Amino acid sequence: MSRFFATFPGEPYPLGATLSKKGVNFAIFSEHATSVELLLFTKNSSKKPFKTILLDPVSNRTANIWHIFVGGITNNNFYAYRVDGPSGIELGHHFNPKKILTDPYAKGTDYSLFRKEDTITEEDDIESSLRSAIVQTSNFNWEGDKPLKMPLEDTIVYELHIGNFTKSPSSKCRFPGKFEGLIEKIPYLKSLGITAVELMPVFDFTGGKDKNVWGYGTSGFFAPDSRYCLKPNDFAGHFNDFRRMVKALHRAGIEVILDVVLGYTIEAGKDGPILNFKGLDNSIYYQLPKDDKTEYINLSGCGNTLNCNHPVVSKFILDCLEFWAFEMHVDGFRFDEATLLSRDENGEITSYPHMLWNIDRSEKLADTKLIAEPWDAAGGYLLGKFPGYRFLQWNDKFRDKMRCFVRGDRGILLDIMARMSGSEDLFKTDYLFPRSLNFISAHDGFTMMDIVSYAEKHNWDNGEDNRDGFDFNYSDNNGIEGETTDATINLLRMKQLKNFFMLLLLSRGVPMITMGDEVGRTQNGNNNAYCQDSAITWFDWSLVRKNAELLHFVQKIINFRHQEKHFRQSEMRFFDHNLSDPLADPAALSLSVLIGDKYCLLINMEPEIVEFQLPENRNGWLSFLNTAQKDQNFSAEFLQKEYVTLAPKSIALFVAG
Repeated sequence: MSRFFATFPGEPYPLGATLSKKGVNFAIFSEHATSVELLLFTKNSSKKPFKTILLDPVSNRTANIWHIFVGGITNNNFYAYRVDGPSGIELGHHFNPKKILTDPYAKGTDYSLFRKEDTITEEDDIESSLRSAIVQTSNFNWEGDKPLKMPLEDTIVYELHIGNFTKSPSSKCRFPGKFEGLIEKIPYLKSLGITAVELMPVFDFTGGKDKNVWGYGTSGFFAPDSRYCLKPNDFAGHFNDFRRMVKALHRAGIEVILDVVLGYTIEAGKDGPILNFKGLDNSIYYQLPKDDKTEYINLSGCGNTLNCNHPVVSKFILDCLEFWAFEMHVDGFRFDEATLLSRDENGEITSYPHMLWNIDRSEKLADTKLIAEPWDAAGGYLLGKFPGYRFLQWNDKFRDKMRCFVRGDRGILLDIMARMSGSEDLFKTDYLFPRSLNFISAHDGFTMMDIVSYAEKHNWDNGEDNRDGFDFNYSDNNGIEGETTDATINLLRMKQLKNFFMLLLLSRGVPMITMGDEVGRTQNGNNNAYCQDSAITWFDWSLVRKNAELLHFVQKIINFRHQEKHFRQSEMRFFDHNLSDPLADPAALSLSVLIGDKYCLLINMEPEIVEFQLPENRNGWLSFLNTAQKDQNFSAEFLQKEYVTLAPKSIALFVAG
């Protein structure tokens, strides 16, 4: 028998298409399927398969995993499945032997023929469907590269979007919008002083066929998205593009954290496309209401919720994370709508969700950073109560209270003290300090510049009549809505940006800076720019020169944080401006913060000058940073006096002599 296309029973593991010298082992899960066909294509644009193989339910099935080995198949071939099973959408099934399905474990997906509208119908979509790629992923020379294992206390996260970071012509990159483009900007990231980039979703997400620019809605969990790669259909090359970026960042001492979307998929609700999970075993992969299995439990706001705590789905998610950690050398993960991973098959939050505990306890993930967005679109909110010992948590209370404080809201001093000291009031059962990931802005919401420039959202360009996005931004336009030529307002806004960075980078916890905030990037008041692939969301690199003073100020704080490790390890004590009870006047907007016996942070968010008493120090205090003073006018000096005055809306840092 010729070895070319000869078939053998194959093995149930590993799942997916595993390439060897003799051929490919195919393995896919479906508990309820009664028939599985494997379709093989010679090239990505083939409308018809060159071979269709009906899997035998006895010899090609092991414990609900369907498998077969096909000889002579190479990484130049493509494949898909047709799956049949019990009829009855009322039972939660979407089996349809006419629909072409991709492999959830595929290392690449081709979109050459894809028409999303055809995947929604009940008709045969073979001429407009997706195909999974057979990919050789083991031919990359890592040259000894390994994940960096940066201590949490030394970590400063920089959130960015691969495309938007370098797409602007002002980036002057050879490869704008690509993984290679980020490599070109490593010197900038290094000079800023951050230690980790948190990349917004880079898993394959429907090939750019819709408005989804951010990537929240995954269609391929084991492949980099082609839009960030050099050659659209070079699937092996996609892995190498990503790995080159990781290796280059590691050489610069910068970790790579991936924002991952594991609680829902691009298949949406009952009117959404049928791409893989729905047609393979809908009732296993998705949460369905008990009383109406034709619908979906939609806790994500995106049409569906993966049944994450089902053993099969749980293994799929864990396999995905371990693949990116081991095969792609990723240093950590940020979990979008992470509370979804704590919900059972009925959509209820459970006390001990084995999905999250499996991630937390995985030996293969033991050295990765785990960051949770501890809420979801259905009101699940677990800040300070998130399962597991290792998860850092996005602290929206830090975000909101710091925004309110800087704009001048009164009566929140107790909150500010708690947020600055690591939110110990929230993380009382603390196994790993700091648990708080602190941020002022993120991809979702206003940029930091827009927080001080807009009182209202301006999302008209999104085409949803400004109905989308947050209505409560805790922002302040400081006198005029949007951009202005008023020099006084612009000076105040720049000072407020410096205040935000001082509070962010000098508080306890792991700080996260959002792409471009350090140079005053604006989205013109758009606080939900998920669909904007334009100058609205692109990093304008001319701002590096235009707002060089702000950038230099941020660099100085970051450098201080790196150099003064004692600062991060010391106890914070809070006083009022007279070194008395900080809550003597609960409505006050001024605060003295002593960090150990070596650092003093004076904060004045009042609209007028405040006189502060300095703590006793026989060697005096070195004035190190002051947000009210422009770079060219600031000079560090030793103060041997008892009192200092701070300008309105300003913060000053002093170091003991």
